[in-house]
Amino acid sequence: MKFYLEQVESVFKHVNSSENGLSAAEAEKRLAENGKNKLKEGKKKTMFQRVLEQLSDPMIIILIVAAVISAVTEWFEHGSFHFVFPTDTVIILVVVVINTVLGVVQESKAEAAIEALQEMSAAMSKVIRDGKLISVKSEDLVVGDVIVLEAGDAVPADCRIFESASMKIEEAALTGESVPVDKLINVLNGGDNGEVPLGDRKNMAYMGSVVVYGRGKAVVVGTGMDTEMGKIADAIAQAEEGQTPLQIKLAQLSKILTKLVLGICVVLLAYQMIVAYFGGTLDFSTFLNGFMVAVSLAVAAIPEGLVAVVTIVLSIGVTNMSKKNAIIRKLTAVETLGCAQIICSDKTGTLTQNKMTVVDHYGDDEALIAKAMALCCDAEIDSDGEVTGEPTEAALVNYANALGFNKNDLVAGAPRIGEAPFDSGRKMMSTVHQTAEGIIQYTKGAPDEILKICTGALVNGEVVPFTEEIKAAILADNKRMADQALRVLAVAFRKYDSAPADYSPAALENGLVFVGLTGMIDPARPEVKAAIEECRSAGITPIMITGDHKDTAVAIAMQLGIIEDASSAITGAQLDEISDEDFAERVTEFRVYARVQPEHKTRIVNAWRARGMITAMTGDGVNDAPSIKSADIGVGMGITGTDVTKNVADMVLADDNFATIVAAVSEGRRIYDNIRKAIQFLLGSNLSEVLSIFIATILNFTILKPVHLLFINLVTDSIPALALGLEKPERDIMQRKPRSSKEGVFAGGMGFDVFYQGALVTILTLAAFFIGEFLENGVWQFTNIDPAHCGEGMTMAFLTMSMCEIFHSFNMRSQRGSVLNMVFSQKSHNLVLYGAMVASLLLTTAIIEIPFLADMFEFTHLDTKAYFISIGLAFLVIPIVEVVKAIQRAASKNK
Repeated sequence: MKFYLEQVESVFKHVNSSENGLSAAEAEKRLAENGKNKLKEGKKKTMFQRVLEQLSDPMIIILIVAAVISAVTEWFEHGSFHFVFPTDTVIILVVVVINTVLGVVQESKAEAAIEALQEMSAAMSKVIRDGKLISVKSEDLVVGDVIVLEAGDAVPADCRIFESASMKIEEAALTGESVPVDKLINVLNGGDNGEVPLGDRKNMAYMGSVVVYGRGKAVVVGTGMDTEMGKIADAIAQAEEGQTPLQIKLAQLSKILTKLVLGICVVLLAYQMIVAYFGGTLDFSTFLNGFMVAVSLAVAAIPEGLVAVVTIVLSIGVTNMSKKNAIIRKLTAVETLGCAQIICSDKTGTLTQNKMTVVDHYGDDEALIAKAMALCCDAEIDSDGEVTGEPTEAALVNYANALGFNKNDLVAGAPRIGEAPFDSGRKMMSTVHQTAEGIIQYTKGAPDEILKICTGALVNGEVVPFTEEIKAAILADNKRMADQALRVLAVAFRKYDSAPADYSPAALENGLVFVGLTGMIDPARPEVKAAIEECRSAGITPIMITGDHKDTAVAIAMQLGIIEDASSAITGAQLDEISDEDFAERVTEFRVYARVQPEHKTRIVNAWRARGMITAMTGDGVNDAPSIKSADIGVGMGITGTDVTKNVADMVLADDNFATIVAAVSEGRRIYDNIRKAIQFLLGSNLSEVLSIFIATILNFTILKPVHLLFINLVTDSIPALALGLEKPERDIMQRKPRSSKEGVFAGGMGFDVFYQGALVTILTLAAFFIGEFLENGVWQFTNIDPAHCGEGMTMAFLTMSMCEIFHSFNMRSQRGSVLNMVFSQKSHNLVLYGAMVASLLLTTAIIEIPFLADMFEFTHLDTKAYFISIGLAFLVIPIVEVVKAIQRAASKNK
């Protein structure tokens, strides 16, 4: 039953109750049958499940496989496991543990959304049972209970109101509307489709809302999961969290690497066995040697440091963003925001200040308008100087305060001696004050109603008759303000010789003198317009979604530059009339959605995502939670946001500032750029290792051993790769269009770059090996080299490959830009990278030159000549890559 469309009598009949409430026995019976008035708890993941989820990541699996391979290698080489020195296996497993701990810590609070919803429910409620008013736990309420509501009470369940004394309920958490709703008891008109938006159901009170003014009685019609709050809780539970673009790309990369590793191992092992078979040397020893070569290739192909590098770079990004008031709850959310194409933002409290403010007025005497409005309201200034009370009235007190009229001083000079409280039927309130000049009455309310009871007007400081001309001028200005979506109030006064004997509305509200009008609105945040302009320059489309009225939404949206006219705005009721199929086609037509309900928000987010658009959703109210969870990245508000919203969000804005999102987008793009640089750098390195091992195997010699490859992967590659993650953003980062979510990991020519750079390092490494072999043996030899006589060649190959990677990390500061230009013209430096390059050089030199380390890695001491030949070969990677980049830039410019 749609209770808001039914007479009170029909509602009582439907729930089998009356104005006297239920009997205690009946309430107990219903509680046993239908359960407590609580929201279902979400299923919590155990710590083991969280850890298992982290370990099930494809890249983590590859790391674990690498650890196993390393252990097997050590067993075959030594006949046992040696753990005196931190072995490769231990190093890899430490990386796995660190990554897992980071992931679990970041996401450990993901299930708290439903708990926060439960905490919003009122703890105790006033209920009429057996004809008596008693207090019971809110969780023990049942359908049919009659509850009593007063100012300050949290509404404990969904109810149909049947008695209201100027009751106003604040429903911003559910509807997004900042102004409290005047509640009434009349039946509502359902319109053409027989439906009334949640924010317009004025004869209903919903769980999670708060009474801010007046009092009333209501009958409970829904408890627990059958409430509107329950629907939101259910939507949160059902909302699916898809993988982020980075997760998708890393998963794709891990599949490619896995297939590559297996393919190379099988092919190479088969090749060696075929050669051995036809050569008559096939035995177990040959198979073992062939297997070890295949293991070397597998170790070479797996970028052991990649997952750790990505995780640490994201973690550093989290720290940087927190300094800019963007708190990241999930690591992968950092880069996702960088590719956001759509930002669906709640209006109230996000684009606006969530604070009603007087921004316009009409009348000759603004001072009198402000003083009259402030005195004729119940908002007060507390001991801390803060204005408390209903938002509209608080705006009037702040208005007077801004003009130099403190409410407390005004009250001291004109204490209230009588009043006719606000009533939604009269749409006005009156207060009578004792002043030094005598008794004066101020009446404020809806302009149309105030004008009906005025007989005079204050013009140029004098009271003149209330003519049609004056009335027309007032109505014209009222329309002007209303057209700007301002909430307009009128104020008038009446003077007495002595205190009136009758303070009833009928006695007070007549023969008034019109003073003026005030226009108020929840204004846009001053910094948001610039933020939206920057979003547009970055190729991001802002969308406003609100529970507020269409006129208000359109006015704010036009002021901010989200839309140019009202044709791009639509209401929730209009959206209901559009099928999912049609909406999927027409979603690009709309930029503003007004009077929406929670399911609308999720539908809007899903429509954009269905078009392949990376969608962010910002908001603060409970009503935003399902859509925030459904979006690619959910952004909650830290100050005004509810716990529910913050707990399902990927990112929380500590300052509730929409402009902070722009900084987060820039940071996200920078981080993704840097992760791509790190991936390209690491994969190029791994390819050079694979090609070197493959060619050496074909030519029947050993160029590097598995332990050498692991050192390069985990030290001389990973340290500079981490430093690349700290690279500053390139100059045009916020002038680019968002990258496509379908863009592959090798997009933008990265696949070619990895190949040629890997091949280049391979050539330089092989050259170093052959030169080293020549220096040791005095002859040039390119095949069938005896492992016992190639120590210097292996050592030079290791040094050259390691230093190639160190120098190449300098190249990777920009995929296409000249790093020399960055350093000398733009004065752009990455001091951390420079430090990482020096550290890697020192570590590489140490394991070659320090005897016990050299023995452990089976290296030969290099003299000065061999050392600098290796360094010189490695350095060639910088000028060669610079030349290729210049050719690529020229080709791109011509294209």
